[in-house]
Formats: sequence, C-alpha cells, structure tokens
Amino acid sequence: MVAACAAADLHVTSVPGPSAVITALAVSGLASDRFTFEGFAPRKPGERARAFAALSGEPRTMVFFESPHRTASTLTSMAEAFGHDRQAAVCRELTKTYEEVVRGPLRDLLEWAVDKEVRGEVCLVVSGAPADSARVEDLVDEVLARVAAGERLKSAASALAKERGVSSRDLYELSVRSKAVSLGGRSVDTP
Repeated sequence: MVAACAAADLHVTSVPGPSAVITALAVSGLASDRFTFEGFAPRKPGERARAFAALSGEPRTMVFFESPHRTASTLTSMAEAFGHDRQAAVCRELTKTYEEVVRGPLRDLLEWAVDKEVRGEVCLVVSGAPADSARVEDLVDEVLARVAAGERLKSAASALAKERGVSSRDLYELSVRSKAVSLGGRSVDTP
C-alpha cells in the first residue's frame, strides 16, 4: 500500500513508535515481510565496500543507520556494491517536523544526497537482491567471453557487475584469477 501511495505522489508517514528501524521499513515502500537490520555501515571506505560486497546477494530488505555527513559516501558504496538500479529509500527525521522520505534507485538517491545538505537522523532502507541475482562466480565466464571479444577485463567486469547487481571488485578479482589459471599462470594483460 505504501508503494502504491508513493507512486501516486501521496505523502506517507508513520506515528512515532519504539524503533526507527521498523518505522523506516514501514514508510520505505519496500518489501517488509523479511528484513535485516545492519546497524551503522563501517566508516572506512575499504571496510564499507567489503561489508556491502558481502551483502550484495542478500535477498531480504536491509535497513541501515547512517550519519548525515556520511550519507552520500555510503550511498556511493551501496550503488557500487548493489548496483545503481537497486531500489532504496532515505528516511530522515522520522516522525519529526522535518520528516523526509526519498525513494528511488540508488543512483537517484545518491544524486539527491550530493545536491542536498543532509541533516538529522538518517535510516537507509535498501531492497534485497532480486531472486534472479547471479552469484559473482557464475558471471566469470561471461566476463571472459567479453574479453575474448575485445573488451578490457576491468571494463567488462565493471559493466557486468552493474548490470547484475554484484560487486565489481569481486567479479574483477575472480576473473583475473580465472584468466591466470586458463593461461597457465602467465600474464593476464588484456586489450
């Protein structure tokens, strides 16, 4: 119902409750039947990227807390790990005077966060991986086929990772190892 109201551009809010997690989940318009609460994302970019890469195939809706000044960088990391088209919601100042819920693909939410000075308490709600989401290991052959057709390994891995909602770093590293094995350990320089 929330998703339908949001699509019709109707304002949706919630009465104050005991948990910002449940409130954010309720007003996000995303699936609420199964979810996971992940707390605050790691502060350091490398740790955050690894944490999100580990969650890239999570099928449940994910709820995170974030500080306002790290919202844009966290959304950037999420878009890289989960794919720019993954649906999400930024919920801030819930049940307060300046409550705001912004919904859309991570790409759009990132643009919103960069253009706006985000303030207040922030919850990020991210949809789970689609049921047909591929595992990184299952995409290596497709990356190597693109390389055989003349595409650079890094470009092929990055493009395919974005298309399929997996970690581009993980796909690239696994593809490099696979290509090295197929070449008998020789150099993996690509065009």
